[in-house]
Amino acid sequence: MTVTHSGCTPLLAMKGIRKAFPGVVAVSSASFELQAGEIHALVGENGAGKSTLIKILTGVHRTDAGEIILFGSEVAFTSPLAARRAGIAAIYQEFTLVPTLTVAANLFLGRERTRRGLIDARREYQQAVELFKKLGVVIDPEALVHDLNVAQQQLVEIARALATDARILVMDEPTAALTPNEVEKLFVLLHELAARDIGIIFISHRLDEVFKVADRVTIMRDGQTIATAKTAELNRNQLIELMVGRPLESEFPKLPAQCGDVCLEVHNLSGGKVKNVSFQVKRGEVLGMAGLMGAGRTEVARLIFGADPKASGEIRVDGKDIDIESPREAIANGICLLTEDRKSQGLALKATAKDNFALPNLESWSRVGFIDERRESRRFARHVSDLNIRIAGPEQLAEELSGGNQQKLLVARWLETNSQVIVFDEPTRGIDVGAKYEMYLLINDLAAGGKAIIVISSELPELLGICDRIMVMREGRIAGEIADVRTATQTDIMALAT
Repeated sequence: MTVTHSGCTPLLAMKGIRKAFPGVVAVSSASFELQAGEIHALVGENGAGKSTLIKILTGVHRTDAGEIILFGSEVAFTSPLAARRAGIAAIYQEFTLVPTLTVAANLFLGRERTRRGLIDARREYQQAVELFKKLGVVIDPEALVHDLNVAQQQLVEIARALATDARILVMDEPTAALTPNEVEKLFVLLHELAARDIGIIFISHRLDEVFKVADRVTIMRDGQTIATAKTAELNRNQLIELMVGRPLESEFPKLPAQCGDVCLEVHNLSGGKVKNVSFQVKRGEVLGMAGLMGAGRTEVARLIFGADPKASGEIRVDGKDIDIESPREAIANGICLLTEDRKSQGLALKATAKDNFALPNLESWSRVGFIDERRESRRFARHVSDLNIRIAGPEQLAEELSGGNQQKLLVARWLETNSQVIVFDEPTRGIDVGAKYEMYLLINDLAAGGKAIIVISSELPELLGICDRIMVMREGRIAGEIADVRTATQTDIMALAT
């Protein structure tokens, strides 16, 4: 682990920071310090103030009170450009890439390499290849960003930050879309950057990564800095308790499976990169699906849901053969999918929470061509109560909800369609430890209610903690199955995945 230079003048010191927006105080009393050559984790639940604090540092917001000391001098950035010019590079959880431009063009956007007044495309291409080589990945610099998957776009964001000569690197959930192998490569790179006296602020909800990579950790809760400590001096339970303000009995509250009859059967399913995949899920069972990026996990889910055309194979629900050629047909047969990218593929962010809930259910609420709005409101209110969805009201926009509440909103939508098979693709990506706990409880409740659950996740502790069985995929095929998760380890999963 990188050695923290204690006692030295810090690269960054934020003291007594306060920031309020109309109707809410986002940060009330926050402090943060970063040393040269240090990897410093910043953790807390969604709404704790982490993002606001970082946006103040990077010039997105102006602070209402407090001071920022950068490289020994007080600063007050008026724009993100001013922060970048001062040596601060940020990778936000929400991608800032231009989808219609090439990878290389995105890497050097605003800092184009020129020759005689013209963009030097060859030089940008070569530098892009070198950046990806450092990351240990292969991405075509000439590819358009909208043709990349989520994980590849995340790597482009990281490469773009590395393309600057930053002395401080801010990384907000940088591993959310990466495979374990890619995460390991990223951590090696972070330690190499720290060895060059670059200070790194690492924001993550994956606590195992915090303990693995960070020298120190600062915990925020309710807009305040609660504590800062050396990571080695805390254990996982202590950190969780500081984050949520209460002890959790168990990080993974798994209930013993009460399996019933087989609900979903898949036989020799093929399509795209998926090759002859067969499995079944019983009612009351949680089946995990593991594998490296590109192994075919999400592709299997999309084939079952009718989002992609299948080349061959059979799908049965409760013993009945069904021919699914579209998501509409999957929904009609009791199958639903919560996608890995809820913001672009699951929700209409500019629509209200109630309208998002209503989207697949309008037909069932219609009478002679008119929507029964009273029934719609009554059903929405019931699911909000049952799932403990925290919203200001039914007219609140979906984009204003926290990640955990966005996920619950999608679950409410599918429960209203009476779905019997629920596929969660990365259900806890980008949500905090408290919201993860609630999602695990919800999955337990759905299984206990007789639903057949499939959970696709890149977080191996999560799969081991909440699933009854784990199916491991490799290169579009099922590489093996872990029938008893109680005695299995992450190493067992990775052995099958690789």
